[in-house]
Amino acid sequence: MAKMTNNQTHRQSMVHVIFYRFLHDKQAMLGTCIIFILLFIAAFANFLAPANPVFQQNYSAILIDPGTSQYLLGSDELGRDILSRLIYGSRFTLAAAVLPVFFALLIGVPIGLYAGFKGGIMDQWVIMRIVDAFQAFPSLILALALAAMLGGGFANAMLAIGIGFLPNFIRITRSQVISIRNLEYIQAAKSIGCTNMRIVFVHILPNVIPILLVQTTLSMATAIIAEAGLSYIGIGASPEQPSWGSMLRTAQGFLSVQPWMAFWPGISISAVVLGFNLFGDGLRRAIDSKIRH
Repeated sequence: MAKMTNNQTHRQSMVHVIFYRFLHDKQAMLGTCIIFILLFIAAFANFLAPANPVFQQNYSAILIDPGTSQYLLGSDELGRDILSRLIYGSRFTLAAAVLPVFFALLIGVPIGLYAGFKGGIMDQWVIMRIVDAFQAFPSLILALALAAMLGGGFANAMLAIGIGFLPNFIRITRSQVISIRNLEYIQAAKSIGCTNMRIVFVHILPNVIPILLVQTTLSMATAIIAEAGLSYIGIGASPEQPSWGSMLRTAQGFLSVQPWMAFWPGISISAVVLGFNLFGDGLRRAIDSKIRH
């Protein structure tokens, strides 16, 4: 019991150290600010958007240049306000960041915990061989193939991207469990009669969470790019939905007359992906005990 208490105390002190390092990482703070801006815009899109991004069309104001009082960022081929579509598109971007990764965590982490803790034939010859088969394809290519098989649409795109992330979460969780399961405090928990379920979820999982948090944030950036790519080629969000990827697809046909249509969603995607990457890299640096600030 003393060993487990000491481990819990050590875990709490490490959380404080990680939090302190993260707060003093300028790049991580920049990434955090970008993510909070995205969350704010998505939460208050109804109040921030000057017009309805789907239904409010104005055929007398088609392809207006940016800078006018009514169309601050210009208008598209149907006279819709680009700023409003960008603001509402933040909700699709946030959903693209959260839903696939949540699905991969919900399915992948329990499988990784089981495989790493139990081992044996089920781990080596069933679970890991399936994971290897999935990892033979890049996650974006796998998501593209799955989305095409599922029939396209935003919901199917989210499911396809989430399935594409499963192998990474299974493998990372499994490798962390294998490195932890034979440590002294785990053996002490077994010796006092703790059940396997308690050992896995109380003593092992908390030590796996920091690595999963890093993978989660970096996967969110990848998911945003994947959703934009699937929408761009027409198997993600539909053209009328204000997804930044579908906005890029529409803008492709008007680059010679209205390049701003592509610039605004393109820069928005780049900024948000940068934010998640900076956040994830900052979290990784804070967790890595070898990095000194």
